[in-house]
Amino acid sequence: MLILVVGPSGAGKDTLMDAARAALAGDARFRFVRREITRPAGAGGEDHVAVDEATFAARAAGGGYALWWRAHGLGYGIPADIAEDLAKGRVVVANVSRAVLTEAAARFPVRVLEITAPPEVLAARLAARGRETAADIAERLRRAVPLPEGLDVATVQNDATPEQGAQAVLAVLRAALG
Repeated sequence: MLILVVGPSGAGKDTLMDAARAALAGDARFRFVRREITRPAGAGGEDHVAVDEATFAARAAGGGYALWWRAHGLGYGIPADIAEDLAKGRVVVANVSRAVLTEAAARFPVRVLEITAPPEVLAARLAARGRETAADIAERLRRAVPLPEGLDVATVQNDATPEQGAQAVLAVLRAALG
């Protein structure tokens, strides 16, 4: 099964996914995908494979990505080799844009893992980052995009401790084994 992780900025997706990855390290039934992004490797944020625009465009055009999209001026890609893992019965976990959920569900067995938190928690976390003004944060919170209908969705409310959130994520991932 392909577990597609989505959620608003400030929900703690990276924190919970890092904890889940660490807890499942060495368990060959799970693969946590490193996205390819047209952002330099040392630019901060998530651990990713840095690719230049030409490489990204060639891979997207040539079928090198199972899923790809553009957001915030960057290209994002999930490597096509996840199909091999899925064929072997592995649970593949990838952080994606909501924009590719419908396409993914048409091509793969998918469960969406939505990691979220109440608006006041999101606002506090975004403010603590210090990257955006209060007005920018308010606008970001108003932009909530609903999930497409008809998808298998598991929601984790990340409004307690990181350990509690990680346990909830692990429960969703382990349930995908059947």
